[in-house]
Amino acid sequence: MRDHILAIDVGTQSVRALLFDAAGALVEKSKIPIQPYVSPRPGWAEQDPHYFWHKLCEACRVLRHSSSVPEDAIAGLALTTQRATVINVDARGEPLRPAIVWLDQRRVETLEPVRGAWGRLFQISGMAPTVAYLQAEAEANWIRTHEPSVWQRTHKYLLLSGFLTYRLTGEFVDSIGCQVGYLPFDYKALTWSKPWDWKWQAVPMSPDLLPRLVPPTGVLGAITREAAEATGLPEGLPVIAAAADKACEVIGSGAVRPEIGCLSYGTTATINTTHRKYVEVIPLIPPYPAAVPGQYSLEIGISRGFWMVSWFKEEFGHLERWLADELGVEPESLFDDLVNAAPTGSMGLILQPYWSPGIRYPGPEAKGAIIGFGGVHTRAHFYRAILEGLAYALRDGKERTERRSRTRITELRVAGGGSQSDAAMQLTANVFGMQAARPHTYETSGLGAAIDAAVGLSLHRDVATAVAAMTRIGRVFDPDPEARRIYDDLYHRVYRRMYERLQPLYEEIREITGYPSTPHES
Repeated sequence: MRDHILAIDVGTQSVRALLFDAAGALVEKSKIPIQPYVSPRPGWAEQDPHYFWHKLCEACRVLRHSSSVPEDAIAGLALTTQRATVINVDARGEPLRPAIVWLDQRRVETLEPVRGAWGRLFQISGMAPTVAYLQAEAEANWIRTHEPSVWQRTHKYLLLSGFLTYRLTGEFVDSIGCQVGYLPFDYKALTWSKPWDWKWQAVPMSPDLLPRLVPPTGVLGAITREAAEATGLPEGLPVIAAAADKACEVIGSGAVRPEIGCLSYGTTATINTTHRKYVEVIPLIPPYPAAVPGQYSLEIGISRGFWMVSWFKEEFGHLERWLADELGVEPESLFDDLVNAAPTGSMGLILQPYWSPGIRYPGPEAKGAIIGFGGVHTRAHFYRAILEGLAYALRDGKERTERRSRTRITELRVAGGGSQSDAAMQLTANVFGMQAARPHTYETSGLGAAIDAAVGLSLHRDVATAVAAMTRIGRVFDPDPEARRIYDDLYHRVYRRMYERLQPLYEEIREITGYPSTPHES
């Protein structure tokens, strides 16, 4: 009986091939670590597109070699990938240059602003700097400006999801749920923008450069003979549209209703909710396509979120990593001990986690800050303050989402690498003053892709039914009343006031040093 689903999750740190059954149980798994990017120049983040494909093939071959599930039990597959990594290809689907990975920081500042009625509207509304920021960040604008020959030879301009889908199916097609990036995409209509939309001015390109779009749960194609030989998968296996990794993570955590918030403790820390209604939590910044057809994923993100945790472990966690090696235990358990060695509130050490500027949240001038240092503070206080600062920022994101959507978030799911830390989970429950639930599986992105595939393959009637059948709550963390009181006071009386007080100084820093740069306004 064909009742198993293969989910391929191409993340920033690894490629995972995951075999789920129709009840959401992870039956088999292979994981291939990857090098996220190479940096030929400071601030650049690139990778050979073939590298992603080869690692995907390796993950599939390893899974098939080790799996006890018969080949004819697999009904189909779905793909989910990191967001906003872009690839230029020729008519044969061959890359014309390295992929620009989502962590890339290059910008182009010499572009003409949006003109005409749209330009006047942006000037009047005060949105011109935001649009200029988007233009400067768009990878397509950089390639067109600095590598015009590459742009002229480009047959299709694809996200990583579209490139890998082409390698699997031979079709230039992608899921609507994967369209997250600086593209002329109409996030409200969930399709490419109409000809008169300002986005075609902001990121000029021919519509012919973009792939055909299919909604999540729709059929993208089938495994070609060439892809079958490379991956070890059966030729003709259906490939079903899923969504980008964050969107899949949301439904894989069971957050398919607007009152359920999904915290993602990953490289970028986010809070997401799934809505039928289009709502801009931050004005002019659209919600992303959800993994549910026709719905939206409202998101507020903290760039370099749990990257800060990895940075701390790399720079200051040598003792814990050495001890873990000696004792034969996972380093995470020792880092949990480090968190628990400091009291609630880190004895007044407060961290504002804006290590990377945003567009409008909190603002392009924002920087990270730590206040409250004293002679009593140790590594443990600093590490705990990082986790607390991220939780404060996401709580602020929750409250913004509630105000804009007019929907109260009453449940929390926590996914991503950081969710595996019991200390981080308990701290989250305390900061939010709510139960924080860990999903039954760590592989929530892959499970979300499998949910879409299960619907597309008619193993379940619709996404809501599939979520009910395939997701469940694992461990639940209840807030501690005393810790909750301390965090409430620190959040309202200190954290919420930090940005307002420090913003003028951030502006002064930008004026003096030129970092981060100011987008042109006219």
